Amino acid sequence: MSVSKKQLVANRRNAKKGGVKTSKGKALTRLNAVRHGVLSQEVLLEGESHEALCSLEEGLATEIQPHGELEGILVDRLVASVWRLKRTLKVETANMAYEYQERIEGSYPFDRAQRQLLALRDMLAGDETEKIMRYETAIERQIYRALHELIRLQMARRGEKPPAPVAIDLEVSQGN
Repeated sequence: MSVSKKQLVANRRNAKKGGVKTSKGKALTRLNAVRHGVLSQEVLLEGESHEALCSLEEGLATEIQPHGELEGILVDRLVASVWRLKRTLKVETANMAYEYQERIEGSYPFDRAQRQLLALRDMLAGDETEKIMRYETAIERQIYRALHELIRLQMARRGEKPPAPVAIDLEVSQGN
């Protein structure tokens, strides 16, 4: 069973109830989309394909076949997270290409082959690349959390016993 249009609208409306409440906070978070779009409150940014987002949404809803409001909300969460992850990969690629080109055309006092190696090193180890990779990791965690909870809900709905959520507590101590 696919998610109805009415249910999708309700899911989006409910999802908007959380988040930043103050005008100062809204002003700050609104700037996220201007910088890179990775942390934007809006799933679809200007210049992105509405059709591609709808296709992703329809594909995931068809594959997962959510039942009820909660499963629909989790599918919406998956759609938003997967979309943001795809955006992050595009941002990462563009940033790395920019960093690489800057180094190649820059003022390294070496021949072109050496400049290319140094440019590759700087591109991979740059601060912006590290930030983007942290965003990717956080988004991937969101995807897996939503997916695991969705699987647990669907198993329970079918009368199966879902596994307990996995949490690992580590204690590191120095022993003799």
